[in-house]
Amino acid sequence: MFVALLLAQASLGTAAGFLIYEHGAAAMAMAGAFVSIANDPSAIWHNPAGIAFLKGTQISVGTTLIMPSGKMTLLNPPPWEPQQTWKQKSAVFFPSTFYITRSVGERVTLGFGFFSPYGLGASWPIENQFRYLGYEDDMKTFFFNPTVGVKLTDKLSFGAGVSYVYSTVMFKMVSLIDDLYPYTLQTYDAPAELKGNGDAWAFNAGLLYRAEKFSLGFSWRSSFNIDYKGDMKLDTSAIPAPFRPLFPTEAGGETTFKFPNILAFGASLKPVERLLLSLDFHYVLWSRYDEYVVSFDDPRLEEMVMEENWKDSILVRLGGQYTLSPKFCLRAGLIYDQTPQPAESMDPLLPDADRYALTAGIGWTLAKNVVLDLAFHHEIFQDRESPNRNIYNFGVVDYGRSKYEMTANLLAASLSFGF
Repeated sequence: MFVALLLAQASLGTAAGFLIYEHGAAAMAMAGAFVSIANDPSAIWHNPAGIAFLKGTQISVGTTLIMPSGKMTLLNPPPWEPQQTWKQKSAVFFPSTFYITRSVGERVTLGFGFFSPYGLGASWPIENQFRYLGYEDDMKTFFFNPTVGVKLTDKLSFGAGVSYVYSTVMFKMVSLIDDLYPYTLQTYDAPAELKGNGDAWAFNAGLLYRAEKFSLGFSWRSSFNIDYKGDMKLDTSAIPAPFRPLFPTEAGGETTFKFPNILAFGASLKPVERLLLSLDFHYVLWSRYDEYVVSFDDPRLEEMVMEENWKDSILVRLGGQYTLSPKFCLRAGLIYDQTPQPAESMDPLLPDADRYALTAGIGWTLAKNVVLDLAFHHEIFQDRESPNRNIYNFGVVDYGRSKYEMTANLLAASLSFGF
């Protein structure tokens, strides 16, 4: 049991990655429906073709505060379990951004972006019944993305870039170790922590057609694989001394995680002078994340293939902006985000579900070529049930089936200036 659980949970440390799309407050306030707008330096993320229309030097810095909350409730708990509902520990994550663009001539603009589009963080009380599936994790990715945009005509532009991606992962769980004594079965909890890192290269490209009253946009971000390598540490102090040599306290491990292609299509329209409406459709090819292999350099830990079977998913984003005055504009939006994750692969560290979001924000021109953008995003996940990887499924009865209820609030600020 120790080997199977440890290998399964080591893989979960990378399996819990998900897409973070909020990398610019102006775009976030409009529900991220920015592929056909792309009119500030965050175009490097949303649609690199947009930077071809930016003049001079423009710089944007920002951050997004992500505050998730949730709880899980056992639907059929065994009678000996005193607690049936567990709440996620409070946490705040803050993926941050830096963009700079510089026009060189009439038709070419160079740019560079830094952002973190994939990540995860979750923490539950270590006492919960699913601690053997993991109780805390943290995943970060950092993209360093030089980009070039070219105006093919006065209305049509093309952009492309390459990204160096660096990623770290951390995962904590409790391994259940059992030893057969002559007359009794003894079990021991052994806390385990896994840390690793890896890197990769990725690409992005986009097209933008910008007319006076409407625009059309397309962007693509490539798939890529990260080969994670790291170390596992196991606390075996609770195991009786004669049995401790049977279990490793440290081991090196590695796995490969597959990140998806992202295709995005957008259209925007100015029906009246002060109003801008935008609609995006995104298609995320998560189906390439079907399985992966985890291996350790300790011969006592066998290689294991983990099945995930994620599906491709869609996102629909609808945004609007109304200009109140030369200094102020109001923004709002709606999002539908389809989960790629089957209920069978859900667990406390990534209880994903279809979600809906409302967004709002303002743009404030503080001075000539200096703009402060603020945004708020409230996300509601549909309630969803999961067998939690069948950890407590005994055939006749499934004590592990749970219902997850999740929400998230996001706040963002970006400061942009040009010269």
